[in-house]
Amino acid sequence: MLELAILGFLAEGPLHGYQLRHRIAHLSGHARPVSDGSLYPAISRLVKAGLLGRKAEPGASAARRHTLSLTDAGRRELLRRLRDADGLDISDSTRYFTVLAFLSRLPDIADQHAVLRRRLDFLGQPASFFHDGDRPLGAEETGDPYRRGMLTIARATSRAERAWLREVLG
Repeated sequence: MLELAILGFLAEGPLHGYQLRHRIAHLSGHARPVSDGSLYPAISRLVKAGLLGRKAEPGASAARRHTLSLTDAGRRELLRRLRDADGLDISDSTRYFTVLAFLSRLPDIADQHAVLRRRLDFLGQPASFFHDGDRPLGAEETGDPYRRGMLTIARATSRAERAWLREVLG
């Protein structure tokens, strides 16, 4: 998802690496901070693949700064990744929110809606954090107040998201 976030933010305009790191950190929140040790190798892979351009500029001190920009191939790859989002990109909330953050970049609303329908289908499947054998347990079935809290919060979040998805999809 780091590469998708890089492509997505650079689709909005050229950025320096530190600006990109801050935008990604704000998108992913405190739970998943992005380190230089993961960001810069990902940038290098994308540059090597021809998806990003890197231009050196003089810095305020002796160090040079690099401005990153999306190439035409990078824009096509961003659109492909958004259009084809499935599997973990749909079921994992953090990955899905990264897709959602840039979904409006897809020019065809039918492609946008196809991604949202995949998420709605996923949310319609029975799920629980806890099971009794193969049967998922509901909030009212667990005796642990904290597990009940987890299930109650998850149920409310899922209900709100399904309502929003139905509204957007019409």
